[in-house]
Amino acid sequence: MAGHSKWANIKHRKAAQDAKRGKIFTKLIRELTVAARQGGGEPNDNPRLRAAIDKALSNNMTKDTIQRAVDRGAGNTDGDDMEETVYEGYGPEGVAVMVECMTDNRNRTVSEVRHAFNKHGGNMGTSGSVAFMFHKQGRLLLPDDVTEEAAMEATLDAEPEEIEQQDNGALEVVTTPTSFGAVKDALAAAGIEPVSSDVGLYPDNYTPIDDVELARRIIKLTDMLEDLDDVQNVYTNADFDDAILDQLE
Repeated sequence: MAGHSKWANIKHRKAAQDAKRGKIFTKLIRELTVAARQGGGEPNDNPRLRAAIDKALSNNMTKDTIQRAVDRGAGNTDGDDMEETVYEGYGPEGVAVMVECMTDNRNRTVSEVRHAFNKHGGNMGTSGSVAFMFHKQGRLLLPDDVTEEAAMEATLDAEPEEIEQQDNGALEVVTTPTSFGAVKDALAAAGIEPVSSDVGLYPDNYTPIDDVELARRIIKLTDMLEDLDDVQNVYTNADFDDAILDQLE
């Protein structure tokens, strides 16, 4: 989930994700394999692979497992016939939803995704119906004690898009997908370890969610989508109020 409270949302969902670690690893391996197949097995020359490796490491995947997935993709192993597709739709009360998938059977995937939308008060949209609201970006949330001056000095040569201040005062570095790795390396060289970092689809504007029942409906939809084998990532423009998150814990 994305929004001004996106890191709080991620923290709120971490326990549930940990319980699905086997499924998470499957999806991470799939992304590593496809990224290596499309852009080569050298992360310094393949920004998508670099981001996938960083994400895998942050989920405690071993380096050996990562390397096997990369080698498999770079070697174009038979059977890696996964197709990437993105579905768009609306959740409860018109919340925008983007669903990134990898599948070897598009008919199965679209049927399962549509069922999830329908079951939880949403509906699938046509191509382009909500995609214009989202952009692919890298985002790195910095520790509370890092000043804007320090962040700018550390990342200037890596050319981030901007440095944003979140509602709680924390700083977040925004990058293009291509420059994500360079910015993360620049922060590391300056001794700054991001609290969280990822490359994903982020909305230009957010829909405030301050009703607990509506929040539950949106989370049930995203949980069902994320639990589908063919779904890699789910993004929404829902911005959950902190008080609502506290009630959901």
